[in-house]
This record gives sequence, C-alpha cells and structure tokens, in this order.
Amino acid sequence: MPRKTVATTTGRPPIVALCGSTQYWDALAEANLYETAAGRIVLAPGCNLKQPHPLWADPDRAARLKQQLDTLHRQKIDLADEVLIVNPGGYIGDSTRSEIDYARRLGKPIRYTHPTAEGEADHG
Repeated sequence: MPRKTVATTTGRPPIVALCGSTQYWDALAEANLYETAAGRIVLAPGCNLKQPHPLWADPDRAARLKQQLDTLHRQKIDLADEVLIVNPGGYIGDSTRSEIDYARRLGKPIRYTHPTAEGEADHG
C-alpha cells in the first residue's frame, strides 16, 4: 500500500483525496484505512451509486446526485495536498481519468495503488 506522501508546511497532516471506481468499493475502503493509519487526512467517495439505496433508487434523482457528487469530489481534490488513485489491476475508468486530468491541471501530486498502462505506479 502507498507510503510516499507530500510534506505540508501547515503543521497539519497531509490531506489525500482517494479517486477510483466505486466498483472497487472494498479497495477504496482499504486504501482509506491504510492512509488514515499512516497519519493522513483522507477525503474519499462517500456514496456508492453502484449499490442499491433509496437515495438514488429513482433514475432522475440518481442522475442529479451523480452530478452533485462529481462536483463535490472535485472540491475534495481542490482541498487535497495529493491524490491517490485506487486502481486494482491498473483499471482506470472514464470518471477516474477525468479526475486525474483535473488533479494534474491543479498540479496535485498523484500516486497509484497499482501500475497503469502508462507504467505509472506508487513505488512507496
């Protein structure tokens, strides 16, 4: 699991935003656990729209919620000192790729839990 991280000059622990497909919800939870245990503040997806729930049972409501959650997640990236891509087997879907592009535009350091097609990996 990732160990390298950025240093902060604020006296607070580093903030890491987790990004990845919620189809790997268990892997996101595991990354959250390891990052928290390493002393980092973790900002992670809070809803798994791939699992049934009354909040998003209605398709129209689900579509609106998805847009809200995407905006909220980008705001988490804004707050983060770094981004950790949780990508079991190297999988990166369209939403995660969009979040990576967003983080790169902001100049956020990015780590990966697994090697990607481009050969990027967390070497911590």
